[in-house]
Amino acid sequence: MADTVAVMNQGKIEQMGAPEELYDRPATAFVSTFLGQSNLFTGTAAGSSSGTITVGVAGVGIRVPTSRALVHQGKVTVGIRPEKVTLHTSRPEDSSREVIGAGRVMDASFSGVSTQYLVDVPGFGNVSVFAQNTSLGDHARDGDEVFLSWSPEHVFGLLDHPSQDLDRFHPDTDTGSLALEERERIEAELEGS
Repeated sequence: MADTVAVMNQGKIEQMGAPEELYDRPATAFVSTFLGQSNLFTGTAAGSSSGTITVGVAGVGIRVPTSRALVHQGKVTVGIRPEKVTLHTSRPEDSSREVIGAGRVMDASFSGVSTQYLVDVPGFGNVSVFAQNTSLGDHARDGDEVFLSWSPEHVFGLLDHPSQDLDRFHPDTDTGSLALEERERIEAELEGS
């Protein structure tokens, strides 16, 4: 990988930076899903204290460091990468972690070094979890009730929301149509001056 990477969307730079920064702190929904999977939740900023904002999602306050959030008030979309989420068979009592659930395992796919889970959590939808396979036979199965947790320091806040991402693509985005659109835009601009 290069030292600096530019993620482009329709010929425009969406975000530029070191690969680790783009992965760990994406600015938009497009970048967060372009560079791997992300669990994205949209809620309302419910308050802030000592360098952290709290975003209310489905009755749960999701904490995100203000330095990792690009929007601090109103409607906010936050995300967490699947490998940063821990799956539990009972509700964890660690107040330093965000906890959601109970949810139901919809799919468990063993892939050697890890097991990928898809967990349906009421109010949050389907949440992806990548659990490293560190022990034998200690895995959740389809239908199991589970809880999910993560450290707030791994949460990121986006500039936009996933629903906006769907409207950003033209029906035909091949190179020829993009060039034609740009030419028509420039010609119209020149005629107007």
